[in-house]
Amino acid sequence: MKIDFLEIEGFRKLQSCRIDFDDKKTLLVGANNSGKTSAMVALRKFLLQPKAIEVRDISIRNWCALDKISDAWESGDTLDNSINDFLPRIDIWLDVPITEIYHVVHIIPNAEWKGGHIGISLQYVTKDIDILKADYLKARETAKKIEDEAPEDQKPSVTPSTLVEFLEGSTLSNYLTLKAYSLDPAKLVLPDNKGIASLQSLPGDVLEIEGYPFQSLINIRVIPAERSFVPGSGASSSEEDMSSERFSSTLSDHVRNFYDTHIDKTEDLNPDDINAFSALQLAERAFDKKLKTGFSDVFAELSDLGIPGINNPSIEINTKFRSHDGLNHKTAIQYKVSEPEEGKNIRYLPESYAGLGYQNLIAMVFLLMRFRQDWIDPKTSIIDDTGIAPLQLVMIEEPEAHLHAQVQQVFIKKAYDVLRNHPDLRETSAYTTQLLVSTHSSHVAHEVDFANIRYFRRHPAEKKGLSPISTVINLSHVFGKDEETLRFVKRYIKATDCDLFFADGAIFVEGQSERILVPHFIRFHFSDLWRRYISLIDLGGANAPRFTPLIKALGLTSLVITDLDAGKSTEVELKKGGKTTRIKKAKPKLGDNQVSTNPTLKKWHPKLDSIDKLIALKKDDHEVRIEDEYDLYVSYQTEVEDSINADNEKIIPRTFEDAMVYENHKVLKEISGSATTNKIADLLKEDLSKEDLEAAIFEIIDSAEKAAFAIDCLVTLEQGEKLMPPPYIASGLDWLQKKLQDNNTMIDGIGDLVDA
Repeated sequence: MKIDFLEIEGFRKLQSCRIDFDDKKTLLVGANNSGKTSAMVALRKFLLQPKAIEVRDISIRNWCALDKISDAWESGDTLDNSINDFLPRIDIWLDVPITEIYHVVHIIPNAEWKGGHIGISLQYVTKDIDILKADYLKARETAKKIEDEAPEDQKPSVTPSTLVEFLEGSTLSNYLTLKAYSLDPAKLVLPDNKGIASLQSLPGDVLEIEGYPFQSLINIRVIPAERSFVPGSGASSSEEDMSSERFSSTLSDHVRNFYDTHIDKTEDLNPDDINAFSALQLAERAFDKKLKTGFSDVFAELSDLGIPGINNPSIEINTKFRSHDGLNHKTAIQYKVSEPEEGKNIRYLPESYAGLGYQNLIAMVFLLMRFRQDWIDPKTSIIDDTGIAPLQLVMIEEPEAHLHAQVQQVFIKKAYDVLRNHPDLRETSAYTTQLLVSTHSSHVAHEVDFANIRYFRRHPAEKKGLSPISTVINLSHVFGKDEETLRFVKRYIKATDCDLFFADGAIFVEGQSERILVPHFIRFHFSDLWRRYISLIDLGGANAPRFTPLIKALGLTSLVITDLDAGKSTEVELKKGGKTTRIKKAKPKLGDNQVSTNPTLKKWHPKLDSIDKLIALKKDDHEVRIEDEYDLYVSYQTEVEDSINADNEKIIPRTFEDAMVYENHKVLKEISGSATTNKIADLLKEDLSKEDLEAAIFEIIDSAEKAAFAIDCLVTLEQGEKLMPPPYIASGLDWLQKKLQDNNTMIDGIGDLVDA
């Protein structure tokens, strides 16, 4: 049995979306305010804390509809809709083999069910609409009385003036309850091409499932993102969040909790054995031996995660009995810092002396081990005594909130293995574990396969009065059957980083020089863009188009900075005799029948290869909206004024580096560093003609240490703002800055603050 997918409707900014679950681990990624937290909170509230529902959990898009209902109540008009139509709902679809029918007999959709999908809809509904209406009208009458009695020139606006205001000031669970209904697998509908789900309509005569439908089916455990941890009881209940775990103040608390639950199953210590103070040391040694034996498997499991790691202190159980706490079995977790000299005492330091990230990693692993043991070993579990649920769902919110970058990758690689490290949880086990992790860390995303990633895509509001929404993209579906492109993109992202999944926009560049200097240009000349989350990707013109399916799926506003790559058809002799025509690199020139060899310009945008047409392209035509999915701007070298020579003729730079020289020739005369930089500086001090200067610059650049030249530009110039971007790059960055400002206007605001 497993969770196949879930569909969420009307919860915060998740207006209508589907989240596919992987069989083992699923990673939720996306930019800020894209809805990852909304999804995790929705699962917690629907499955664990239904009474915690708040007005701000209801999608802002539905607030106007709710207020229209209260307007109708006041005016006595007939209602077109029910309040229930605008309340949050979640549909959970299980995939259950027919051999496990005995687990789900109480929720199978019909007598003909032969295994496969089982859908349960959890929906908030009003307990008693008449009571809600009466309470609202009473509160509204009181508010209007105050308004009416106020002086004419001091008319206050007294809440509640709308139903949303009334509910916001009330305990929502007094008026709403969560109900469960069975769904029909035959009526399942796939989301549309934008990821918007179509939840199944519930007929008027749909039968309610009595009680909590997942009781004894799904064991749910949660590690929230809050940094302050206090151990929870872990009860799998639909009424309270008893399965949410928080870090305690010390690792010792976790060790004691694990000991009390899963190791100390018998009372081996008799109080009579330690009545005398003189026997304390003997008891210490005996208890130490018991603990070391009991925790041997636990610490061995920690070692599989690289804990403690090279040069880190090893963990030791080192109990200290005192007369007043000897019977409490309180261990003191300490760190062994060195091997003792012969005949000398071992030196320990308290656990608080270890690094915070190191402590948190161990603490989180202990929590996962506890989750596993609580579930699979219910006789010693603190959950309940109803037996072992066939499925355990473990949800971890933003593990990077607790872990340093160096250990985030270790944690996500090993977390699922820890949850399955038990003799009863081998590959053939009937018990299933699914791990759901939300993250904003590229380090975490780096260690997870594409098939496990679900991307939360932000959509701007379609019009005024509507809030923005998010949908969820299953990245395993993005490239279809194009395995070659999928392999390239996966390998490239693995070789670099995964910040593309968390970015507001993307910039694709041609080489190392651009990668080094474009952030510098943004910092000093595009201050608003500097505040955005931008993913800078060094791909080269040939490979950039391979990213088009991914950029389309992510809906990511993108700027491509590439080279014109002019070439001319030239007749060449073959070694075996005869002649053929080939495109050879050439100095850009208008009216010479030249073509571009750059795949980005030919295949992505503007889909032209004529140099004359590319140079003549208007600025607005560098921008395009592709399939109504994302905005793209392609920058490449165009004609610029030759400011070096007095005649001010137009020239077409060949590369980023010579475009830099023409734009910054006065500044570059004074810099030094690498051989390339020195040659350029010396060249600019000479009084050369336009043609000679162009040829000399190209000769230097063609065999240049380009990255060294870019670094020299950064290091040598004390005033960074003096280094100007070439015009074609400035145009692209200016477009990206304005585009993200426009998008931000549509996406941000109260809708994003409420519907995070």
